[in-house]
Amino acid sequence: MKTIENTFNQDRPLPAIFAGISIGSEPENVANPFSGDSVLLQPDAVAVYDVIKGAEVIGEYAAVRAGLDWFRKYFPEEFMTLLD
Repeated sequence: MKTIENTFNQDRPLPAIFAGISIGSEPENVANPFSGDSVLLQPDAVAVYDVIKGAEVIGEYAAVRAGLDWFRKYFPEEFMTLLD
């Protein structure tokens, strides 16, 4: 895993609140824990998804909101499967 400043893909800049998150190098299948439906996510999307789910647990709702907004913009179909 590598640590980034605040972007992984120049076409999909990460929210500033996500600066310094670790991003893997390979796409991963991620499943919705409720429906079981899964999607293949790019590494930056996996990192944002992981932050969203962790932030939900600890009540860090600014990070949740920033992550959801990012997902809606850059991965709308995956958002509908995993987070809607």
